[in-house]
Amino acid sequence: MTPGPGAPRLRAGHTLSLVIPMHNESAGLEALFQRLDAALGGLGVGLEIVCVDDGSRDDTFDRLRARATHDPRLRLVALTRNFGKEAALTAGIEAATGQLVVPLDADLQDPPELIGEFITLWEQGYDVVYGVRANRDSDSAAKRLSARLFYRLFNLLSDYPIPPSTGDFRLMDRAVVDALRQLPERNRFMKGLFAWVGFRQVGVPYVRPARTAGETSFGYFSLFRFALDGLTAFTTLPLKVWTGVGVIAAFLAIVFAAVIVGQVLIGGREVPGYASLMVVILFGFALQLIALGVLGEYIGRMYQEVKGRPVYMVRERIGFDR
Repeated sequence: MTPGPGAPRLRAGHTLSLVIPMHNESAGLEALFQRLDAALGGLGVGLEIVCVDDGSRDDTFDRLRARATHDPRLRLVALTRNFGKEAALTAGIEAATGQLVVPLDADLQDPPELIGEFITLWEQGYDVVYGVRANRDSDSAAKRLSARLFYRLFNLLSDYPIPPSTGDFRLMDRAVVDALRQLPERNRFMKGLFAWVGFRQVGVPYVRPARTAGETSFGYFSLFRFALDGLTAFTTLPLKVWTGVGVIAAFLAIVFAAVIVGQVLIGGREVPGYASLMVVILFGFALQLIALGVLGEYIGRMYQEVKGRPVYMVRERIGFDR
């Protein structure tokens, strides 16, 4: 990432596009738009709100459609089914037309009041201004621990580190958005893609509040799969490490064999060794299964990429002809 800001800019005449993926967010829509109206009314930029309905099972899209009849800022994208947040976020970023693009969670854990500060830093020459969670008190202890471990592990293994305690909440210049749109991969890990494209980036700390309504659709298993997608998308070290494990295992096997031969030659007797032999066999078998599992994860992702299916499918678009 480039450390310093670039040439100054002016916000006048530009449009801000909010990108809001939604999945069963009906209960929080009223609070969301009230906060947006209060926070973004005096920023001095045009406003476009791109809402992506990611296969909601409630009346989220029906309520958005009704609101769009009297709110010209709204642009609606309805996906054909639930493709997941990364796909919905991709759909929204590709649909956004503004010079400034801000992904935003519909549950208001990303405070829209911070966007004004984002724009000020963009005017100073930064291409990406991302939010940094100063604390995660709204999360459970288990989730805070798992997030901390993930960021450390990811940054240890990946060549493209991501700032700890950051999410998708950020402001991006149009140049960054255009760069993201060139990335064709199907297994999307947006935090990693944001880091991979580079540009001039700066963080802004904020306190992440609790959800205003509804419940998160991310369980621990979903978060585990999400973390695994991120690791396999941005590092091949888990594959390479098994070469080292194999060399170490082979060395230990040679040492163990030498010890057994020495005991036979010196002691003149056979070593019983049934228990130790079984331990070695089972341990080696377990290592092989783990190695095959890691290899399978990468092959599975290659399979998904080779098929070339689109990241998402759109059922309906509203408001883009205005």
